[in-house]
Amino acid sequence: MIIVHSPRCLDYAAGGHPESPERIRTAVAELEESDHVWIVPDPCAEEDLLRVHTRAMMDSVKTGQFFDADTPFFPNIYDLARLSAGGAIVASEQGLAGQTAFSLMRPPGHHAERERVMGFCYFNNIAIAVTRLLAERRVERVAILDFDCHHGNGTEDVFFGDERVLFISLHQSPCYPGTGLESRGNCSNYPLPPHANPATFITALDHALDEARRFAPDVLAISAGFDAYKLDPITQMGLEIGTFAEVGRRIAALKLPSFAVLEGGYSSDFARCVDAFVTAWSSP
Repeated sequence: MIIVHSPRCLDYAAGGHPESPERIRTAVAELEESDHVWIVPDPCAEEDLLRVHTRAMMDSVKTGQFFDADTPFFPNIYDLARLSAGGAIVASEQGLAGQTAFSLMRPPGHHAERERVMGFCYFNNIAIAVTRLLAERRVERVAILDFDCHHGNGTEDVFFGDERVLFISLHQSPCYPGTGLESRGNCSNYPLPPHANPATFITALDHALDEARRFAPDVLAISAGFDAYKLDPITQMGLEIGTFAEVGRRIAALKLPSFAVLEGGYSSDFARCVDAFVTAWSSP
């Protein structure tokens, strides 16, 4: 397994904010106990950002001229958000080369819309990686699977109507940000009720993966969130640590080139959830 990570992603924090550097620090410590290959990414280029976001939105992250109650401005956030997007790009390149690759970086990205910072997210990391692959004609079709507990509204906003991309999201509903209530066009949504148990989630996942298989993508991109865990402090789902291992096993069974990008997950068991997913996904 390739783990893409830079310690620089720990270099911002807001007191009491759930998206903290400690969650990544614990996951790094957990994953270092196994035999993974670690790669340090470089920041993405502005050209990569501008395939997904408007120049006005990009400049707002540079200057702090944006407002989202959940997404504070930090003086270094533009560079660190570019670094996180760069991690997604490295993971995508490794995945396309036949490796299993996981970008263990922050900030996350799947709530960032084309023109809007929101939900702890500044730039949409997975969208930046996917659009780069498409722009360079390295792939023709991409399926994106988002299993974060919150709907990936930003990724849907970027790719809605793009027939080269199938976007699939499994998420709690009702829940922030209140989107993803139904499927539309190339975006398939699986809203799940609060307190949904592992069996309910895995049944929905099987339907989602069947869709991905029929789409016949050149690569599967994964927005990996771990906040559907039963003890997560900001959601109300019922998944076990072992459920994330089952997610990894089912993705591996597709036998598609794939890569994953970290999104949410805020419980004290976050690192164990990540390790369960990574171990099962990367096992032969």
